[in-house]
Amino acid sequence: MADELLQKAQEIFEGQIDFEGQKQTELISTVLLAITGVVAFISGFALQNTYVTLWLGLAGTALTFLVVVPPYSIYNKAPEMWLPKGSGMSGSGIEIDGKKIN
Repeated sequence: MADELLQKAQEIFEGQIDFEGQKQTELISTVLLAITGVVAFISGFALQNTYVTLWLGLAGTALTFLVVVPPYSIYNKAPEMWLPKGSGMSGSGIEIDGKKIN
């Protein structure tokens, strides 16, 4: 019972996404943070208020965190199919410094 709960918790917190999802999250985070920075700077400059700049920057960073960090299913649409263990280059005859590599 405890092992099943631990396994479910590990799957939730592990947050696995595929390589395409990583590329998407990087692009999304870059765009959102850039937009946040520009909006925060312009708003703070227009109102001559540093607090506005800081709070808008914090809010945009929190929004970016909520959009990017959880492993949503849209970030795992193209999972990689890895080769099974042992099906790689076994017996390929590679020799390094007189020792065969298996």
